[in-house]
Amino acid sequence: MIEDSLSDHRPFEIRLPAEQTVPFVFNSPHSGRVYPDEFLSASRLDRHSIRRSEDYYVDQLFDAAPQIGAPLLAAHFPRAFIDVNREPYELDPRMFEGRVPSFINANSMRVAGGLGTIPRLVAENMEIYGQRMNMEDGLERIDRFYRPYHDRLRGLLVKTHSRFGYGVLVDCHSMPANAQTGSRERPDFVIGDRYGTSATEALSRLAVSILQDLGYTVSRNKPYAGGFITEHYGRPARGLHAMQIEINRGLYVNEQSFEKTGGFAALCSDLTHFMSLLTEYFSSNYSDVALAAE
Repeated sequence: MIEDSLSDHRPFEIRLPAEQTVPFVFNSPHSGRVYPDEFLSASRLDRHSIRRSEDYYVDQLFDAAPQIGAPLLAAHFPRAFIDVNREPYELDPRMFEGRVPSFINANSMRVAGGLGTIPRLVAENMEIYGQRMNMEDGLERIDRFYRPYHDRLRGLLVKTHSRFGYGVLVDCHSMPANAQTGSRERPDFVIGDRYGTSATEALSRLAVSILQDLGYTVSRNKPYAGGFITEHYGRPARGLHAMQIEINRGLYVNEQSFEKTGGFAALCSDLTHFMSLLTEYFSSNYSDVALAAE
C-alpha cells in the first residue's frame, strides 16, 4: 500500500529492543513506501509503476529483530526517491540543471545504469522524471535524507561495537523472482559478503547453512555480492562485519499487484528462526571465529 507524503512521517525509524542482547544490527534501506507528493508530481510514472524499485515489505519480514535483541533500522522514503545504498554523491549530471559540483561521482557503473544516489530509472528501465531537477534540490535531498540515515546507522554500529567488542550488520533486501542467472532461475536467497572482504566467511557460511536447513536454495555472492552499505561498513579486521541478504520476491509477494501472498507469514516465521539461530550461534562462537581469522 503506497502512502502519500513524508510530511506526516519520519523519514526512517529505528525499532529498538528493550535491551540489545546480541551484537547485530539489521537494516532495511529499500523497503520505504512513503512517496512525497512533490516527487510524485514530478514523476512521469503512475503511482503503481514507480513502486517497482521497492524491496516490498522487507522491513516487515525482519520485524522480529527487536524480539531477539537487535535493533532494526528501516527507511520510510522510497528507493526511487533517494538510494542510501550508494555513495552520497553518485549523481548523473544529465538529470540536473545548475552548476554541478566537482565532488560528485558521475562515472560509476551505477550512475551509468540509471541507479545512482538519486535514481534516474526504476526497475525495467522506466524513466522517473519528465524534466531535469534543480541541482540544489538534489543536494538538499541528500542532506535531508541520506546523511541522517547513515548517521543513525553508523551510530547503531558504533554503540554495538562499543558494547560487545564487535558488531554485525545484516543489510536486508529483496530481488525479482523472474530473472535468471545463467541457465538457472534465481535461488530463494543470496548471501553477499563482497567475496569475503566485508565479513568473515564463517558468518556467511553460517547464514547459508541455516537457510538451507530451513529448506531454501541459497547462493553466495552471485548475482549480488553486496552494495555500498555492505562494502562501506564491513571491516572484519576491526571486528565490524557486514553481510547482505537478498530474498526472492516470489516467496512472498505478487510482483504485479504488490500484494502479499500466502507465503508471507511462513517466510516471516522462518526469518525469525533464522535471525535467532544466526545471532545466537555466531555470538556464542565469535571468539573462535576471531582467532581463526588471525
